[in-house]
Amino acid sequence: MRRRYLKPLVWCVWIALFLPVKVLKAGGPAAKNHSSAKAAAFAEEASNLYDQFDLQEVGLTKKAFQYALKGYNYLLEHHWLNNPNILSICDLSQSSRNKRLYILDMEEKKVLVNTYVAHGRNSGGEFARTFSNNSSSHKTSLGFYVTQDTYFGSNGLSLKIRGMERGFNDKANGRGIVVHGSEYVGPDFLQMNQFCGRSYGCPAVPADESETIIDLIKEGTCLFIYHPTIKYLSRSKILNY
Repeated sequence: MRRRYLKPLVWCVWIALFLPVKVLKAGGPAAKNHSSAKAAAFAEEASNLYDQFDLQEVGLTKKAFQYALKGYNYLLEHHWLNNPNILSICDLSQSSRNKRLYILDMEEKKVLVNTYVAHGRNSGGEFARTFSNNSSSHKTSLGFYVTQDTYFGSNGLSLKIRGMERGFNDKANGRGIVVHGSEYVGPDFLQMNQFCGRSYGCPAVPADESETIIDLIKEGTCLFIYHPTIKYLSRSKILNY
């Protein structure tokens, strides 16, 4: 009699032990397929927007825009942007002789401003090559920022920016990293120099355009300072969520 009852018991134990494992294994490919489909959908969205803005024409690489859009979406989903209509991208993979600041109207799908922007003096010469979040480094900090309020300082009208990425740019306020105008950035300076001047880490813009730029991007818009540095791209929590 005991053997009759033992057999069903053995089968129940076997099912309990092995069936969940099979179910979990079966769910693996489905999860991967969902992730792949999501990535493909984003890539298509980014590519379509890139073409709509005609960003190739103004020199912004598709890869830089894809990263910018991904982080912009992240900030948007977390409700960190008071003004989601504006996305600003500093493409520091380019020479400082180039107009490498792009201010985009995400609603109208057009480039509002394309102009020069400086990098930190210790980040490099014509090209920015190294970056830091440390005080007194005089280097640019990569990553995503949210613009804050304005004030008048030694460089005139200036815009505070909040670094959103711990370990990469979260010390921006303490370092005094702001958007401001400067005479060492722009076409006039380039007529007498091989490349634009450099800041103490601030994304300085041409003095004659600074008020327009600051007024456009102030109070809760997304600013992305980009460079294809592997350390940043692989460790950014915003880009790898």
